[in-house]
Amino acid sequence: MTHPVELASHRAIWAAPKTVRVTGLVIASVLALAIAGCQSTSTTDMTGIDKAQGSTENISSLNDVIRNNPKDPESYNVRGSAYGRAGKNSDAIKDFNTALQLNPNFYQAYANRALVYRNMGNTAQAAADYSKAIQINPQYDAAYIGRGNLYRQQGQLDQALNDFNQAIQLSTTDARAYHNRGLIYQARNQQKQAIEDFSTAISLQPDAAEPYNGRGISYVALGDDDNAFDDFNTAIKLDGDIAEGWANQALIYEHRGDKARAAKSYARAVQLDPNYKPARDGLARTRKTS
Repeated sequence: MTHPVELASHRAIWAAPKTVRVTGLVIASVLALAIAGCQSTSTTDMTGIDKAQGSTENISSLNDVIRNNPKDPESYNVRGSAYGRAGKNSDAIKDFNTALQLNPNFYQAYANRALVYRNMGNTAQAAADYSKAIQINPQYDAAYIGRGNLYRQQGQLDQALNDFNQAIQLSTTDARAYHNRGLIYQARNQQKQAIEDFSTAISLQPDAAEPYNGRGISYVALGDDDNAFDDFNTAIKLDGDIAEGWANQALIYEHRGDKARAAKSYARAVQLDPNYKPARDGLARTRKTS
C-alpha cells in the first residue's frame, strides 16, 4: 500500500531557552528565531518530496491505469497523491473519496487525504482523518506523525509529544518523528534531549537540512557555538535556499564579533525570504556596525 507523502512543509517551532549564556544581541536573535519559527511554513519538509510524481505526464499515465481498472482503490489513492503534489487539492480529495468508497478501511488513503486537508487549512478534518487511519490501524506510524505535526503547529505540545512517542515506540524509521519530538524538547528547553533526537533524525535522513538547523539552535542554547556553526554550515551545504540556515550562520558570526560576515549571511537570508524578520533585524544591526 502507498504511504502518505508530505504535501506541505513546516518550519521548526523554535523556542527561546530560559537561559542562554551569550551576548545580549545574540539572545535577541535567538528569541527572534524562536518566535518566527512558530509563525511560518515556508521551508522544506523532512520527506524529500518527488515533485515529478505530480507532473502532467505521471498523472496522465495514472488516468490510463484507472480507465483500465476503475474499481481499484489503490489507483485512486496514488493519483490522489499525485494531484496533491501538483497542488490540485480538489482533484486529490475526489480521488481519495473514491478510494475510500471502494475500500472504507483504506487507512493510507485517510492519511493521504489528511495531508491535503492540512494543505487547504482544514486542520479539523485533517486531524479527523489521521485519527480514523489510526483507529483502523493502530500500528500506522505515519498517521501518528502527521497528527502530531498538526498538534505541534497548533501549540498542543503534550498531544504532539504523545503522538511522536507512539510512532517511535512503533520503531518508526521516519526521521520526522525524531525531528519533531526534538522540536518539542527544544521548546521546553530540554536541549540535550533535543540534540539526541535531532542526531537520530540526521542518522535516518542525512541529506535533510532541517535537523542540522534544529540541532544547531540547541547547541547555541547550550553555549556550544563551534558545534552549532558546523551544523548550520552543513545545513547550508545541503540546502542553500533555506533562509534560516543563513540567518543561523550569521548568528554565530555575530556572536564572534565578525559583523561583516554576519551582514553578508543575513543579507542572503533576506534575499531568500524578505519577510523573515530575524534576518532583517540582524542585517540592520550588523550593517550599522560593519
